[in-house]
Amino acid sequence: MKLALLGYGKMGKAIEAVAKERGHSVGVTIDDEDDWMAKLDDIRECDMAVEFSTPATVLSNIMRCFDMDMPVVVGTTGWYDHLDAVVHDCQQRGQALFVASNFSIGMNIMFELNRRLAQLMDSHDEYSVSIAETHHIHKLDAPSGTAITLAKDIIEELDRKDDWRLMKKGTRIGKGIIPITAVREGEVAGIHEVVYDSDIDTITLRHAAKSRKGLALGAVLAAEYLEDKHGYFTMKDLLKVES
Repeated sequence: MKLALLGYGKMGKAIEAVAKERGHSVGVTIDDEDDWMAKLDDIRECDMAVEFSTPATVLSNIMRCFDMDMPVVVGTTGWYDHLDAVVHDCQQRGQALFVASNFSIGMNIMFELNRRLAQLMDSHDEYSVSIAETHHIHKLDAPSGTAITLAKDIIEELDRKDDWRLMKKGTRIGKGIIPITAVREGEVAGIHEVVYDSDIDTITLRHAAKSRKGLALGAVLAAEYLEDKHGYFTMKDLLKVES
């Protein structure tokens, strides 16, 4: 495949390296509006777009891909309030969209463990639950899309929780709220922890990315999966995980 990389920061460069390792090529890289105008012909020659830009530009990038009948894999987070509308548009227009809050295979295994642990904890209200995430200082959204996914999955399985909240100085939460702590420091690739705590013991699920390569590999695998398909897909489809 010839890929168009929408967003050519550190993740974009990591995806480029993995794509070439797997026999693909990068036809164009897009970082801003000027690139869209100057490189439009190059974009049209690509087979697939991989989108890792910013929350401010992701929606317009997706719609431009739809307008060109180009499948798009989206790893940018911080826009999920619009996800339902974008998925509806994708399906109505017969386009192809793959969205994940985290493309790491290991992290997606943790998603499954998180759901299962929440099921087991539903009858043990002596445990409080919290989420903590740490990322590099360049990450624009907080909490991470991955942390939000973890929280939403817990809420689906744990009757005593009905929402999440980002913890800031002075933040107060009620019993039904899952607190999320977000830290931005250094060049941390990504650490996520789900903690169940009681007076007796503590249970922790933790995933720590060692580099961006795992995310890049997952994004390229998603692009390979999306080729010649139409509709909306997630990592559950790629990994054949039953809902």
